[in-house]
Amino acid sequence: MQMRILVVEDDPRLGPSLKKGLEANHYAVDLATDGEDGLNLGLTTSYDLIVLDLMLPRLHGYEVCRELRNGHRTMPILMLTAQGEVDDRVKGLDSGADDFLTKPFAFRELEARVRALLRREVAERSPELHFLDVTLDTRTHEVRRGDRVVMLSSKEYALLDLLMRHPRQILSRTTIADHVWDYDAENMSNVIDVYIRYLRRKLCENGESDVIQTVRGSGYMLRESQE
Repeated sequence: MQMRILVVEDDPRLGPSLKKGLEANHYAVDLATDGEDGLNLGLTTSYDLIVLDLMLPRLHGYEVCRELRNGHRTMPILMLTAQGEVDDRVKGLDSGADDFLTKPFAFRELEARVRALLRREVAERSPELHFLDVTLDTRTHEVRRGDRVVMLSSKEYALLDLLMRHPRQILSRTTIADHVWDYDAENMSNVIDVYIRYLRRKLCENGESDVIQTVRGSGYMLRESQE
């Protein structure tokens, strides 16, 4: 699955340059140019990592970081700053940042820090994902509903993996398309709906409750059955 990164940077040269460079390393990258937009994207989209500038218009980087953590967003945050003082770094780490990079920096150092943070994030994840009686083993790709093995296609597995990493969180069709198909959602809506039906049918084959809920106009989420 392609890793998705949000860059929050208002510099008109550096922001697009970071986006282009990270995309050349096969990451999917979104760019926000002020703190409020960055916070909104971070709260509503499932990112694997955020590169966050400190000095931002509309909302300071510290506040963006703090609000993301208050909103229970746990992705790694790499904070960028032109300030090199120890107190600034401590304040950034206390607000929830995972690492600091002081401007100016070489892009290859940013690349290395991004790789290290993503490796740490993957290493900390449990090899098994659980939601109610559904179990997904990320090592063997075996899926079970209770004691029953559920045979899934590669896309069905990727879709369930994404849902189980974000339980009780609404995932938009755009997020699903980006993570599972690596395409724009504009022409993927019908395909996503079809695969959701395939996945539901297999998970509920023996009459089990439906754990994939449709949120009309918004997307899908993994949640206890409302029946």
